[in-house]
Amino acid sequence: QLQLVESGGGLVRPGGSLKLACAASGVTFGSRAMGWFRQVPGKEREFVATISWSGESAEYADSVKGRFTVSRDNAKKMVYLQMNSLKPEDTAVYYCNHGTYYRGSGYMTPLGSWGQGTQVTVSS
Repeated sequence: QLQLVESGGGLVRPGGSLKLACAASGVTFGSRAMGWFRQVPGKEREFVATISWSGESAEYADSVKGRFTVSRDNAKKMVYLQMNSLKPEDTAVYYCNHGTYYRGSGYMTPLGSWGQGTQVTVSS
């Protein structure tokens, strides 16, 4: 079972940047696609970004394309989400997960349990 812990959230002004991190424990991390999702109260959790097990392929939700970048370090068992040009509508709790990703699909189906997430608040 892959255990995941998110960090790096905080309060940032519109136009600012944050870098989220997801620390994984478990022997199968390097063979799994990883992804980021976010959720605001009263709404369903939504897909943000995914990256293949090798890091060679990444895809994004339309709402974050060109602003967010997902990356991973398999040696450190870490996944990152660099968020630039943040907008108030990016405010949410952000979660990472592993799952099933097919290149070109534009989505990752999450398979693991959800952690506590990390709160991102974009406000002036």
